[in-house]
Amino acid sequence: MEPKLKDAFRQKVKDEPFACKMGIKLVEVGAGHAVVEMETKAEDQNILGMTHGGAIFSLIDEAFEISSNSHGMIAVALNMSVTYHQAPEQETILRAESREIHRSRKTATYKIRVTDSSHDLIASCSALVYRMQKKVPFLAEE
Repeated sequence: MEPKLKDAFRQKVKDEPFACKMGIKLVEVGAGHAVVEMETKAEDQNILGMTHGGAIFSLIDEAFEISSNSHGMIAVALNMSVTYHQAPEQETILRAESREIHRSRKTATYKIRVTDSSHDLIASCSALVYRMQKKVPFLAEE
């Protein structure tokens, strides 16, 4: 992936309102691959005092979004199946890594893993996108 494209993705995530609200940062991006991180905070807790599954899902979705659109064509989620393996410790850094495992002209499949600061598996996801035959708008400007 060209450095110019990597920079475009980094800037877009940095400016994305939802990613900012969740404290999600793009660590790495390449063709069919992305790594994002966020630090869990007290406001991310559910009624049981654990990190809310929605916060973890948001991290998964961001990694998935970046990796599936990294080829420069718009990709939209068709299905995501998440398994939560364990609750992370409070105030830890969660890392989601998304890897493309298959891509055709119309669809692509991804595996996403979420780990904590100790490299313990927190959640995993299998996800499928529909690949539209349109360029990602902010990359088309490049």
